[in-house]
Parts: sequence; structure tokens; C-alpha cells
Amino acid sequence: WHHPTRGIISPGVFIPIAERFGLIGSIGDWVISEACRQARIWRDEGLRMRVAINLSVHQLRKADLPERIEAALKKHGINPQLLTCEITESDAMEDTEATMRIFNALNTLGVHLSIDDFGTGYSSLSTLRKMRPGELKIDQSFVSDLETSADARAVVEAGPWPGTTTSMS
Repeated sequence: WHHPTRGIISPGVFIPIAERFGLIGSIGDWVISEACRQARIWRDEGLRMRVAINLSVHQLRKADLPERIEAALKKHGINPQLLTCEITESDAMEDTEATMRIFNALNTLGVHLSIDDFGTGYSSLSTLRKMRPGELKIDQSFVSDLETSADARAVVEAGPWPGTTTSMS
């Protein structure tokens, strides 16, 4: 965030404050709308580019999140496949039932789903199969020694399950 007098402020600073004061929902709605608006601008310029947004655990706990995302997609005339909703593994595993409900609804909409920082939390593979994310982003610390560690290479070479991609974040 570029503050007019304080300059650049990291999300690590302003997000916890927004969460503490109950502003994260409004900020999240703005981010969803802005991502869709920008995707529309790019589409109108001939670019077919997927836009990714990070969802907070607070947003995931709101039952109407899929409806708000659908409304933004419709408002800006965006194909749901051009939007990626990303959540960290630890947030996804905090309340797996709620996360699965939201992921199922977003999957039904056609939104691309991604779990970030994979390998740092406590997810079970059976839970991940039920969530059906389209992408797992392996945490950088998990594969930072890829060149020198046979174990790290084995994990990456194992590859994704059908319909899922992996990347390093």
C-alpha cells in the first residue's frame, strides 16, 4: 500500500491492522472488484491474462464470499477462469469444513483455486483431494535446496495429481 505521507507500507504491517479493526472484509471486496476490473481492461486490450488474488482466512469464513466474487465477475464481464483465488495452506487447514464449502462453491463458479505456501502447514493429502485446488504453490523454504537435496528434488519430481499444477512461491 502506498500511503500518501508514510510511503510504501508492507501487507505484513497493514493487513493485521485491517483484520484487528474489522476492515479486512471491505478491503477484500475492493481487491476482488479491482482484480476483475483490471482483468476486463486487459481483456479489452486483447490480453487474456489470469489475475490472482489472495483471500484472507476472514474472507473464507464468510458464507457469501462466492456470491460476492460471482457478482464482481458479472459486473465486469469476466470469465471466472481468469480469476485465481489463493489461500495459504495454514489458513486453508484452520477450518477444513468451511474451506471445503467455499472451495466447492468457487469450483462450481469456475474460479481457479490455488493453495500457497504448501509444505509449511499440516494438510493431509485426503483433505487436499476433497478441496480440489487447481494449483499447489510449494513454499520456497521447502525447496530452497533443490539443487543439492535429493529429498527436495523427489518431492518436486513426484508431480501434481491430475488437474493440478505446482509452482514454487
